[in-house]
Amino acid sequence: MVLVDASIWIEALRRTGRLDIKVAVEALLEAYEAQLCAPVRLEVLGGARIEDRRRLGGYFSIIPHRPARPDDWERAISLAWRLRDAGITVPWNDILIAAIAIEDCVRLYTLDGHFEMISKVCSLLLYKPGYGGSFLPDNV
Repeated sequence: MVLVDASIWIEALRRTGRLDIKVAVEALLEAYEAQLCAPVRLEVLGGARIEDRRRLGGYFSIIPHRPARPDDWERAISLAWRLRDAGITVPWNDILIAAIAIEDCVRLYTLDGHFEMISKVCSLLLYKPGYGGSFLPDNV
């Protein structure tokens, strides 16, 4: 599975969004590899325009969804401390998303540079689409 970050969903859903991102998301969806988590769902749907909310909610209702559990919050706190001790400051929501991806051993597909910083301190695997629909992690 590949946890798809809000930055990717937003880029893929834009009419003028990058074609490579659109193709990669489509490939993940067709292969049943795309996954959502609660904080990503909030970021995308919370910022959706009123005319897009129902349609996006429908799309997201059929993609595997990973809720944020109480133990995810504890892991996110520990990760936040590790990042802070390493001199890295990133948004709290990104820390929670990273903690979920790490716990579930899934790769994270993102355009957000904060996750690259996070991956240098922990075992977060970043996803990079490859040729022919293959899935190659960035940092393995």
